[in-house]
Amino acid sequence: MNITALAGKLSGRSRSAHPPRVGQLVTGDPLSAGPDASHGLILYIEDVTVSFDGFKALNSLTLYIETGELRCIIGPNGAGKTTMMDVITGKTRPDYGSAWFGQTIDLLAHTEPEIAQAGIGRKFQQPTVFVQHTVFENLELSMAGERSVWGGLFSRLAPAERDRIDEVMETIGLSKCRHLLAGTLSHGQKQWLEIGMLLMQAPRLLLVDEPVAGMTPQETERTAELLSSLAGAHSIIVIEHDMEFVRSIAEKVTVLHEGRVLAEGSIDHVQSDPKVVEVYLGE
Repeated sequence: MNITALAGKLSGRSRSAHPPRVGQLVTGDPLSAGPDASHGLILYIEDVTVSFDGFKALNSLTLYIETGELRCIIGPNGAGKTTMMDVITGKTRPDYGSAWFGQTIDLLAHTEPEIAQAGIGRKFQQPTVFVQHTVFENLELSMAGERSVWGGLFSRLAPAERDRIDEVMETIGLSKCRHLLAGTLSHGQKQWLEIGMLLMQAPRLLLVDEPVAGMTPQETERTAELLSSLAGAHSIIVIEHDMEFVRSIAEKVTVLHEGRVLAEGSIDHVQSDPKVVEVYLGE
């Protein structure tokens, strides 16, 4: 057992029967190096508990996400879905447990900006775009690197940077809207633009919260196609209540209830699970 794994064992952070994260010594800055997913997993959440005034929002939650996987997380309100994402992004510190991004990045040891820099992007339910700027400018302002907001708008783009923006616009289906102000876009288009803004940061893991809420059927279908196309190059966690949408994109679904995993498997498996029917899907 190496030093990092021994330290984890002594601290009591990893007690899961699932194959645990195998700690490694890393030279240099692990954030700059990015997550080591050589063991096939990009995210390790183990025995995480979060309490608010005696209420356990997460109760010994253990969850593993594979590299390139698109995982859907469902569950009733209060199941712990948002709190789980808060822990992953550094917004909330758990009372107990461990959270690792790949083999080498301890998420509990870093701030929200550091975790974003390491390669985790989060999209909230309501789109947050720069409404007074064009689609192109929104993507430009979101570009990874040292460009400041104002510097980004007034500095000259390198050809490779312009190509990257064009590539992302094509991916999110907004190439024809490049000169439109973001504030004039439809709700669905704003959602796609925000996903594009995250892609400009080159994330390894995307957290997407209820992406199709308020969308038209056509926008919902396009969003399913977009997220499915991103899986593989990115690992994606989607929180969603629309079961038809979940069915259209998910190979694996995790059901949370009272802060822990209630069921996990294919959409058909979880929809036929009596416990899931009782607490979430209804009789």
